[in-house]
Amino acid sequence: MDDMLKQVEKKTGVKSDDIKQLAQSVNSTDLSEEQNVRRLIKQVAQVANKQVSKSTEDKIVKTLTDKKGKVDSSTISKML
Repeated sequence: MDDMLKQVEKKTGVKSDDIKQLAQSVNSTDLSEEQNVRRLIKQVAQVANKQVSKSTEDKIVKTLTDKKGKVDSSTISKML
């Protein structure tokens, strides 16, 4: 697991500790609540040093809240 995180860190510049904190946030957050999803999107964008457009944020929020937080990575990839 740590090797994988180090590879992601090397490729993206995002620290493995930040990735772990985000993962913990996701696990403890109710993703069926719009406010929680928006907060998580902002956290991810900040850690990745990327901006997320309002329309992309809205699509992610709608998808996650409609599916009650149960969505796979391919669904998210299609939105980006």
